[in-house]
Amino acid sequence: MKIIILDRDGVINRDSDQFIKSPDEWEPLPGSLEAIARLNEWGWRVVLASNQSGVGRGLFDMDTLNSIHEKMVRSLMSVGGRIDAIFFCPHAADSTCDCRKPKPGLLLQIAERFNVNLEGVPTVGDSLRDMQAGIAVGCKPYLVLTGKGERTREDPDLPPDVEIFPDLAAVVDHLTDESGAS
Repeated sequence: MKIIILDRDGVINRDSDQFIKSPDEWEPLPGSLEAIARLNEWGWRVVLASNQSGVGRGLFDMDTLNSIHEKMVRSLMSVGGRIDAIFFCPHAADSTCDCRKPKPGLLLQIAERFNVNLEGVPTVGDSLRDMQAGIAVGCKPYLVLTGKGERTREDPDLPPDVEIFPDLAAVVDHLTDESGAS
């Protein structure tokens, strides 16, 4: 099974320092939905792993988060794409949970649910914590320059083995070119 783990805000949709707090604020990044649909066409399972501390901070509730995800799923369906599962950490940044990235808890939950070894599994994010969580479980990290990606690229703590791409569509082009070559 080919599986890929994506962050949400800044990778699939526009990010905001004030959080995405309603379905109206959720706006896909250009080409991201089509990129996910291409992954699906190539037989990839697409899984979301996202910190959603706005829930823990009381900025929005679980019903609102579900509505945001419903809008994302409907938008993907309209271009022939799908997300196979959504994993998120609802805890605030000061939580001691093990699921908030950069801790690997969400990714370990994905490994258990899908019964996969995460060694070499692509993980795509726009922040250092996305990269750190993926590396902690053996994933292959891909940084996109959308969202917080430009700032993250300049971070001195960014691991040297992180591959950098302009956006999700470019990562998908890279992955499907490799798949076609096999």
